[in-house]
Amino acid sequence: MLRLIFFLYFMIVSAAAAEDTPATQPGDRNYSPYPQQDFPNQVFFGDTHLHTTYSADAGMIGNTLGPDEAYRFAKGQIVASSTGVQARLRRPLDFLVIADHAENLGLAPLLMAKDEVLLSTEFGQQLDAAVEAGDPAGAWSIWSQAKSGGVDPLADYPEIYQSAWSNITEAAEAHNSPGFFTALIGFEWTSNPGRNNLHRNVIFRGGKEGADKIIPFSNFDSFDPEDLWQWMEQAEVTTGQKLLAIPHNGNLSNGLMFDEVRLSGEAFDVEYFKRRARWEPIYEITQMKGDGETHPMLSPDDAFADFETWDKGQLGPEPKTPEMLPREYARSALRRGLAYEGEMGVNPFKFGVIGSTDSHTSLSTVGEDNFFGKVAAVEPTADPIRFEEVVGGIGGDDSVAQYAWQTSASGLAAVWARENTREAIWDALARKEVFATTGPRIRVRVFAGYDFLEADLPRADFDAYGYDNGVPMGSDLFPDAEGRAPRFVVRALRDPDGANLDRIQIIKGWLNADGSTSEQVYDVACGGRELINQVCDGQVGNTVDSVASTWTNDIGQAVLAGFWEDPNYDPKQKAFYYVRVLQIPTPRWTTYDAKVFGVATPEGAPLSIQERAYTSPIWHVGYE
Repeated sequence: MLRLIFFLYFMIVSAAAAEDTPATQPGDRNYSPYPQQDFPNQVFFGDTHLHTTYSADAGMIGNTLGPDEAYRFAKGQIVASSTGVQARLRRPLDFLVIADHAENLGLAPLLMAKDEVLLSTEFGQQLDAAVEAGDPAGAWSIWSQAKSGGVDPLADYPEIYQSAWSNITEAAEAHNSPGFFTALIGFEWTSNPGRNNLHRNVIFRGGKEGADKIIPFSNFDSFDPEDLWQWMEQAEVTTGQKLLAIPHNGNLSNGLMFDEVRLSGEAFDVEYFKRRARWEPIYEITQMKGDGETHPMLSPDDAFADFETWDKGQLGPEPKTPEMLPREYARSALRRGLAYEGEMGVNPFKFGVIGSTDSHTSLSTVGEDNFFGKVAAVEPTADPIRFEEVVGGIGGDDSVAQYAWQTSASGLAAVWARENTREAIWDALARKEVFATTGPRIRVRVFAGYDFLEADLPRADFDAYGYDNGVPMGSDLFPDAEGRAPRFVVRALRDPDGANLDRIQIIKGWLNADGSTSEQVYDVACGGRELINQVCDGQVGNTVDSVASTWTNDIGQAVLAGFWEDPNYDPKQKAFYYVRVLQIPTPRWTTYDAKVFGVATPEGAPLSIQERAYTSPIWHVGYE
C-alpha cells in the first residue's frame, strides 16, 4: 500500500512539473510510438446502397421493413424478413447508408399510416382505394404509371417528402454510434432517361440537423447528372455539409453512364470534366445487378473478365448493342479517362471503387449461403419465383430478360480509415482510399513507390513503411527523378470465415503516344503455385461439392503477398494500376438454395463462383 501511495504522489508531482520539464526528460515520455501516427490503420466494411420500405419500388411490392429494422440487421441483430424468414448476418457491418429512392420517398409507409396530407391528394386516394380493396398489384400499377409519366403527382406537397426524409434521418441519428457503428445519411437519385440506368447515391458527411434542411433531389426534378451536381453544390451551402455521389450499374445504362457526349448531346468541355471528377470520386463497381469491372468483349485477354455478367439490355425492354459496352464498364472508363486527360488536361473518370448491395429488402446480405435476394418477392423460398422472376429487361422478350437467379450476392464497400465515424468514412470515400469486394471480407493493401523491395512484404510495419515510402490506393504517383519504374507491394488476407485466396493480380491501363489506350493483366502472387513470367503456373483447382454445397481450403492460401515492378514502364506515359484479388471457387447462392430447398439448380447457373476484391487505382501522372 505504501508503494502505491508513493507512486501516486510521484505521478501527481510529475504532472504538476510537466510544463517546466522538456518532453525528452525523462525518456519514457516518448515511449509509445503511436501518438505520432495518423495514417489510416483500420479497414471497415459496409454497404452504401440499401433500400427499405421507404423506397416505392420496395415498399409497394412487399417490403415492410423500415430504416430501424435495416440498421438493427446491419448491426448484427436477428430480424424477421418481410416474408417472415428469420435473418441475421454472420458478422455485423461497420457502416450503412440507407439510400432510398428520392422519387415518391416514403410513399408506402405513409400510405399504410393513412397520412392525412397524402390522403388529401387524388393520387393518394387512388392508392388507398386499391390497398383497401385488397389489390396491392393495382396500387403498384397506379404508382408505376404515374412515375413513368415523368411528372410528380405529389409535387405540390413537399411536406410529404419532408416527413419521410425526417423519419429516415432520425433513424440514422438513433443508430449512429461513433467508434462502433456508422449510419451515414444518403438517398438515391434514380435517373432513368428511356429507362436507361443513370442512378447515383448521394452521401452526406454530416448528420440530421443539416440534412433536414433539404428535400432529396429526384428524377422528377431532372434526369441530367449535371443538374444533380448543381443541386449538390447548393445543398452543401444549405446544409453546411459536404456531399458526394456514387454512380452505379453502368452495365444497365445502354452506353449512357460513360458516354462520349453529355446527356444533352453537347460535346464535353473542361468544366464538365472538372465537375464530374469533383462530385463523383467513387464508382460502385459490383452489386446485385451484375459486376461492372469489365466485359469479355472489352478485355478478351483477361481470363476472369466474364464474371456475373449482365449484358442483355437495361432495366426496361430496350436491347443492348455491342457498341454500347465500352461506355458501360469501369475499366474502359478508366482507360478513356486517361485519353481525355491527355487531350484536354482533365480526367473525368478518375474514380475509386466500392461494392454495395442495392438490396430492396432492407437486409444487406452478401453471403452466398445467406442471400435474401433483390426484392421481397424473391426472398428465400422453394417457390420458382426465387429463380424465375424477371428482374431486368422488364417488358421485353427472353433476349433482354435477366432472371432472379442471375442476381449476384454482392457486394461490400471497404474503406481504410483511423476510426469508425461519419467523417472518417466519408473522407476515405472522397480521397478514394477504398476498395470493393463481391461479398467476402477480404483485406487488401497496396502501395506504389520507387524504393520498395520484395523483402518489404513481410515487414511488421508494412503500413507505416508503405505510407512513408509510397502512395496508397486512390492516389497519384509522380514520375521518379531518376526515371525508375514504379514498384508495388501488395498484401491480401482472406475473410477469416471464408475461402483461401487464389491469386493477386495487377491490372494496368495506359495511354499510348497516338492517343489510344491499352491494358494488361499481371499475376503477382499465386496461392499454392509457382509464379512464372508473371503468370500463375496452372489452375487453382476446385474443391466445390455442388450436391452437398461444400468446399474446402485444401487449395489456395490464407495470406498472399506480391511484389511487382512494371516491366514496360515509360515515365512519360499516363497510366493507372489497380489490384484484383481472387478467391478459390466456392458454391454460388443458387447452389446453396438447390440443396436447402431440394430444387434443381437453374439451367445456366454456375455451380461455383470465384469471389473477388478490386482496389481503387493508383494513377501514374506521367511527364508533360
